[in-house]
Amino acid sequence: MMLNTETAWSATTAANRTAGIVYVVDDDDSVREALTGLLRSIDLEVDAFRSAEEFLAAPKGPGPACLVLDVRLRGQSGLALQKSLLTQQRAPMPVVFMTGYGDIAMTVEAMKAGALDFLTKPFRDQDMIDAVVTALQRDARRLEADTSLFEARERWGALTPREREVLVNVASGLMNKQIASRMRIAEVTVKIHRGQAMRKMNVRSVADLVRKTVALGVGPSGQ
Repeated sequence: MMLNTETAWSATTAANRTAGIVYVVDDDDSVREALTGLLRSIDLEVDAFRSAEEFLAAPKGPGPACLVLDVRLRGQSGLALQKSLLTQQRAPMPVVFMTGYGDIAMTVEAMKAGALDFLTKPFRDQDMIDAVVTALQRDARRLEADTSLFEARERWGALTPREREVLVNVASGLMNKQIASRMRIAEVTVKIHRGQAMRKMNVRSVADLVRKTVALGVGPSGQ
């Protein structure tokens, strides 16, 4: 696995826009070392392991990550490791599978379980780089969404019951006058609660509010 000058330049450019760590699991020393060198050559952080057991025992960072995983390993197989991660984590890191003995059934099983890609050895350096960069970018978006949802939950929890009720009605498409009638309060009171609650939730439009209430799973009761 060797990068030519043009490929190295384009790969480094893509990788420089990508933060995170790549975990490589392969029991073939030469493959593991070659992959580590390839990915580090484009300034990606890499942590490599000989087995699924070593990988599971190692500490993991909180940032974006992806797993480059050989299907056939001594001990626990790559497919078994993928299934284990799915049961342990709500949203496990993206997996890029590689194998020298791949078949259709194995590929289907891996992809159904959520694998991002499945590369057959020998693969092109660029194919691996493209798969890894895509995986890291996808995981970064997932973590960003998780952070945004956590913040929204915190902000929603800081609202008063009346403010939540007003926002649920706003998100349902009701006008201030309709909300006032439904809640049996003055329209000016609705406007005050609405303004305060929108600021607390850090939303500037009804569309943004709707997106956040949908993500929070807020029902008509405002709970």
